[in-house]
Amino acid sequence: MARPALPRRPPAGGGVNPRPGGRRRAWAELLRVSALLTVPGDALAGAAAAGHAPGRRTALAAGASVCLYEAGMALNDWADRGIDAVERPERPLPSGRIAPGAALAAAAGLTAAGLGLAAAAGRPALTAAGALAGVVWAYDLRLKNTPAGPFAMAAARTLDLLLGAAATAPAPADARRAARRALPSAALLGTHTLAVTAVSRREERGGSTLRPLAALATTAAVGRAAAGPLTVPRGAGAPAAAALAALYGATAARPYTHAALNPSPQLTRRAVGGGIRALIPLQAALAARAGAPGTALPLAALLPLARRLSRKVSPT
Repeated sequence: MARPALPRRPPAGGGVNPRPGGRRRAWAELLRVSALLTVPGDALAGAAAAGHAPGRRTALAAGASVCLYEAGMALNDWADRGIDAVERPERPLPSGRIAPGAALAAAAGLTAAGLGLAAAAGRPALTAAGALAGVVWAYDLRLKNTPAGPFAMAAARTLDLLLGAAATAPAPADARRAARRALPSAALLGTHTLAVTAVSRREERGGSTLRPLAALATTAAVGRAAAGPLTVPRGAGAPAAAALAALYGATAARPYTHAALNPSPQLTRRAVGGGIRALIPLQAALAARAGAPGTALPLAALLPLARRLSRKVSPT
């Protein structure tokens, strides 16, 4: 997540490595692999919201999403390498475990791979992925430390769900209709992301009670909507959506509450991590709400694994 710029930027390069580890560990930290499980559900929730069963093109869209997400992580650290040298010198770039040029090359290569996978899913998917890639690069290079930053991050998640919807449409002519059907679910995902990103802007310094409280209110509103009326005939999806929406609320609410009561940097970072992991039950709830419990329940099963991974590699 983004961190506000500091007035002082030390020279790039060098630095002491306070967290020893192999090259694999360094890349896992750079790419925030513990947050990666929050990504494929965007495409699956998009397919469900559009009223289509996931297929080969959905899988391609999910692969494109993963590549573009990881491109954003690498680019984020490349852009923030000066700030991290002050705030988080243990990060892979300021500690010298990964060269800045390697991170930038990874961002470019992953972006190209993501666009290539989207192209294989069809022109509508490539159009959505192109817009998503543009938002990712604009956020990391220019917008993250501006008031537009959280809205850009929300737009990225919104587009990611719409990418899954467009890719899964039976024919290119149906992609626009699929995206319109998926737009309410995409808006809920984007609203949640907006709240998490707003909290993340204080994760290194803490001190904000208002942002976690606002995120709590947003979580309650999004959870109610995610458990609300289905867009397709009711069935097993209705009780599953309600249960998964409750799981979403529980996953996000506890760390937000702790950060509101004690807005220390440590608890604020935990709140951001909880908000990121809450994307998984939210995606599952949105799929169930659209009448696809068979997609929702396997998605929800990723949450315990995401928790375990976050204990090894920070998702922020």
